[in-house]
Amino acid sequence: MNLEDISNQIKVCEKCILSKERTRAVPGTGNPNSKVVFIGEAPGYYEDQEGIPFVGRAGKLLTKTLNELKINREDVFITNIAKCRPPDNRRPTREETTACTPYLNLQIDVLTPKYIVPLGATSGEFIFKKYGVPWTAMMKENGIIKKVSTIFGELRILPVIHPAAVLRNPHRTEMFVNALKKLI
Repeated sequence: MNLEDISNQIKVCEKCILSKERTRAVPGTGNPNSKVVFIGEAPGYYEDQEGIPFVGRAGKLLTKTLNELKINREDVFITNIAKCRPPDNRRPTREETTACTPYLNLQIDVLTPKYIVPLGATSGEFIFKKYGVPWTAMMKENGIIKKVSTIFGELRILPVIHPAAVLRNPHRTEMFVNALKKLI
């Protein structure tokens, strides 16, 4: 199985109620050979319209910050836990994330990244749990690399506050940028 196969499965998925209201499923995008995977919570309005993760205001901030750090967005892989937009941008339910996580797990297995960058508390908590790392809170975990052993070698988990949180609280910009600098 490759990323295109997984993407095609996601695009026709009807495992949960989110599939009934979506415009487009949002499988993920980026370099299939990337060793860095960014994982958000769920698509928003613009992502649902375009079928591409992180293209709204938060995505523009993420892309701008990556560019400033000389990291090309096209060189990384970006996805979400939930592959369809929850109504009113609410947090995905347990049922919805349970339906989507097999796709995310397949993506991670195919990519075999060296870094996973969970963006925000929901994805941070999910990834920490997946790899058996104790989770506290995003504001405590932000920018602290956790190393775990996998069958593919050492994996570094770098939790970063969500760019939407930075848009709501601009005083967190430095915290956001400093965390992402650990990728370079």
